[in-house]
Amino acid sequence: MNYKRLIISLVLPQLAGLVGSFFTVSTISTWYDFLQKPSFNPPSWVFGPAWVLLYFLMGIALYLAWEKRFLFFVHLFFNAIWSIIFFGLQQPGWAFVNIIIIWLFIIFLMIKFWKVNRWSTYLLIPYFLWVSFASVLNFSIWYLN
Repeated sequence: MNYKRLIISLVLPQLAGLVGSFFTVSTISTWYDFLQKPSFNPPSWVFGPAWVLLYFLMGIALYLAWEKRFLFFVHLFFNAIWSIIFFGLQQPGWAFVNIIIIWLFIIFLMIKFWKVNRWSTYLLIPYFLWVSFASVLNFSIWYLN
């Protein structure tokens, strides 16, 4: 086991989440709470634990498919800037465009990771499902506002 690679794989996705949370937390009570949201919008407290778990699974997937790390890092960039666009810039429409890019990247990563290590693809399934749901949620918020 390559511990240095494992630590990098686990820490980098969490750092992307940390960047996103910086822009998210500061606008929850001043902007997001006042938006119209669909009936299926989860409570705000769900998002933090869900993302910590998803970033952890993404990190393990990255470790198992390290050969495809460049693709993963490009994808992680789009993941990190979603919160900046949605919360920081308060642009749900542009955030929706960005989340579709993320969604497509996840599919692409799952295909590429499959060729390296099938478990890496299985670990991305919860992320794919969550981003699919988040895409619908993002679109709904944009549409309602």
